[in-house]
Amino acid sequence: MARVLTGIQSSGRPHLGNILGAIVPAIELIKQNKQESFIFIADLHSLTTTKDGEVRKQNTLAVAAAWLAFGLDIEQTTFYRQSRRPEVTELTWYLNCFTPFPMLANAHSFKDKAEKLSDVNAGLFTYPVLMAADILLYSADLVPVGKDQMQHLEMTRDIASTFNRIVGEDILTMPEARIDEVVKTIPGTDGQKMSKSYNNFIDIFLPEKALKKNVNSIVTDSTPMEEPKNPDSCNVFKLYSLVASEEETKQMRANYEGGNYGYGHAKKEFLQLIIDKYRKERELFDFYMSHPEEIESRLAAGEEKAKAVGAELLDKVRMKLGFK
Repeated sequence: MARVLTGIQSSGRPHLGNILGAIVPAIELIKQNKQESFIFIADLHSLTTTKDGEVRKQNTLAVAAAWLAFGLDIEQTTFYRQSRRPEVTELTWYLNCFTPFPMLANAHSFKDKAEKLSDVNAGLFTYPVLMAADILLYSADLVPVGKDQMQHLEMTRDIASTFNRIVGEDILTMPEARIDEVVKTIPGTDGQKMSKSYNNFIDIFLPEKALKKNVNSIVTDSTPMEEPKNPDSCNVFKLYSLVASEEETKQMRANYEGGNYGYGHAKKEFLQLIIDKYRKERELFDFYMSHPEEIESRLAAGEEKAKAVGAELLDKVRMKLGFK
C-alpha cells in the first residue's frame, strides 16, 4: 500500500486556496484510495517568518481545526504537528551534510528573497532540507504537490539518492509527486495566486459580517451594471466557479453575459454560496477553536503513531552514519 504524505504551514488560518488546493483533495484521496496517509502541520517551517509563539500556537490550532472540520479521518490518518516529532530535526541535520550549497542557493524559496540577503535567515535557506526530512522520515511514496512545489520534491529525491549512494544502501524511499491537474492555481481577491503573503485571500471561517467584507474586497473592473460582462476575466466569477456546482456556474455565466447584472450581485451570490456550502464546516471549525482540548487529543494520538514510524527510519540512518 502506497503511503501518502502532505502538510500545511501554520503561518495563518487556512484560506480558500489551501482548502481547495490541499485539504479537500487530500481528504478525497484518502477516502477513495484507502491509502496509508500522513497529514502534518508544518509549524517548524512557519518559524522562518512568524516569530510570535502565541500567534503560531493559534495558527496551528486553526490549521488542525480546518482539517477536522472538513472530515479528516484520524483513524485512517496519522495526523500530527511537525514540531512534536524531534526526529525530523535530527534527520534534517544529517541530510544537511549531504546537500550541496548550490542546490539550496537555486531553491525558489531562497531566490525569491536573495536580492535582500539581510531578510534571509538560515532556516529559510535550508527550508528544502527540512521539507525533505518531513517526507523521508516517514518513507512516503506519494506527495501531493502543486506545480510550484515540484522543485522541492525533486530536491528531496536528489538528497535521498545522494544519501543512499554514499551509505551504500537504499535506506531512504524515493518519493513520487502526485499533481492534481484538475485543481489549478486558486486566484486571490486581486487575481494573483491566493496567498497570505499577498494578503489577497478569502477566509471562509470568518463571522458572516467580516466574511462579507472579505468577499467585497475582490477586485473587479468598472464595467457598468447594465452592460454584459466577460466572466472569464472576472475574479469573482473565477472564485465562484471553483466552489459552485456546474449548474450554478452555468447560471452565473449567463447572468454576466446577459447584462443588467452587477459585480455587487455576483459578490452577494458568492458570499451566500460560501455560507451555504460550508455551513457545517464553519460550525465545526468554531467548535474546535472553542475546544482546543479536542484538537490536542487528536494531534497527540497522531504524534505517537508518527513517532513509531519515524524512530525506525532514524535508527537505520544513525546506524549507517556511526551514531549508534
